[in-house]
Amino acid sequence: MALKTLAGAGVLAPQRPDRVAKSVSALRRFGPTTAAALESWDARDSNRVAVIDDAGVHSYGELNRRSSAVAAGLYRSGLRAGDAVGLLCRNHAGFIVALGALARIGADTVLLNTGFAGPQLADVADREGVKTLILDEEFLAVCSEISEDVARILSWQGDNADQLESLDSSPPPAPENPGRTVILTSGTTGTPKGANRGKPPSLLDGAVLLEAIPLRTGDISVISAPVFHSWGFVNLGLGLALGATIILRRRFDPAEVVVDLNRFNASVLVVVPVMLSRVLELPPEASQVAPGALRIIALSGSALPGDLAQRGLDKFGPVLYNFYGSTEVAWATIAGPADLRAAPGTAGRPPRGTVLRLLDEDGVPVPDGERGRIFVGNKMLFEGYTGGGTKAVESGLMATGDVGTVDPEGRLFVEGRDDDMIISGGENVFPEEVENCILQHSGVLEAAVVGVDDEEFGQRLRAVVVLRPDSQLDESALREHVRGHLARYKVPREVIFVEQLPRNETGKVLRRSLRD
Repeated sequence: MALKTLAGAGVLAPQRPDRVAKSVSALRRFGPTTAAALESWDARDSNRVAVIDDAGVHSYGELNRRSSAVAAGLYRSGLRAGDAVGLLCRNHAGFIVALGALARIGADTVLLNTGFAGPQLADVADREGVKTLILDEEFLAVCSEISEDVARILSWQGDNADQLESLDSSPPPAPENPGRTVILTSGTTGTPKGANRGKPPSLLDGAVLLEAIPLRTGDISVISAPVFHSWGFVNLGLGLALGATIILRRRFDPAEVVVDLNRFNASVLVVVPVMLSRVLELPPEASQVAPGALRIIALSGSALPGDLAQRGLDKFGPVLYNFYGSTEVAWATIAGPADLRAAPGTAGRPPRGTVLRLLDEDGVPVPDGERGRIFVGNKMLFEGYTGGGTKAVESGLMATGDVGTVDPEGRLFVEGRDDDMIISGGENVFPEEVENCILQHSGVLEAAVVGVDDEEFGQRLRAVVVLRPDSQLDESALREHVRGHLARYKVPREVIFVEQLPRNETGKVLRRSLRD
């Protein structure tokens, strides 16, 4: 089945024997990594456009040669297989060059969040044993708390200069094993943890996703989701493996996204839900995408509200794919356009080879329609946190940390984080249900619900709401709206109107800020 999927996606198309030999050799030397993808496509079509970014156009041949030269320079400086390198870059070709270089050495890559404060970066660098930082110039100041013994190498300097180069041409020896990739959790509920992935996903692993999200060789993909985060990172890897042309911008601008979709006749857009919301909020003339080219809008990183899914389908047609997973379990479920239209807000169904179960507090499966803790089993479960510990495991299945329900058609609905549950007056309330209800009001743009301490009820519900520009909605009317759709104990006792919700770089709401 996997080989059939890869053939359908164009990965296994007939090639000249010498090009096949070079691709196989790259896989043997570097494993299923960025280095192997660059080498393979350099052999197949060196002039093929790999990346378009703020610095210009970059071919697969160029990126392959640059990553080889940078690997040689890093090796000569003393970097070796197993050494940890922090990567603190925005979306641009230098990020890919760095990934390819580190894979050639077998170094471990620690993907650092561009939104972290100095103390967080210093803590992560110390915990992960980072020996070298590859970073954009703008982050030099925020990294000042990291030890001076950690070498700094600039990947981007100034406004539009991609700097990652090396004149050394002696390649390092091929590593015995691919280096690890450490992806950090979002840190919205505490100190970010490092999720260790010792095994890079192969094309056979990726075939599971290609069955559910029909990416193809030669796609033109606008990846707006940050590539240091798991959602942007996995799409970057798949795009390179498929020989896609990838458009990267260092900063997200919804109007520029639409311009890029139209200018390059893009077939794929990779975003987090709040980015899609920003695009849909543009004036009609600024959000118009030429019909025919855009086949896929791939979403993940945070919950996709049902109202947003419906607006996206209405605007762009049946092209939305909602991916639900976590840094720890990789993928859990995927919802295609049909499921999103039939059941807005669903996270979808598990892809082939993935097991999904909802369990109660005693580890017993709950009936369909009843709330339970979400557990997942697949080939891509992480190996544990780099600082020690792991997620809860039951019968070989790993917890995502979320709770949800499954409908009679087998579609998952995620109701929120297990630790976000609010107990108000003895009743259990999960924020997402209330948030989705608030978002159904035509005057609301964004909403988040948290629990805050209350002497009478233990906790009370606080709704923090962003109104649309022309909305006249007040607290009383909003509470009445919720009261008309949900149980009385789910009506927020407090409503605060703000201009924008506090979010991290991947679009997740910072609930601690709302509680404070």
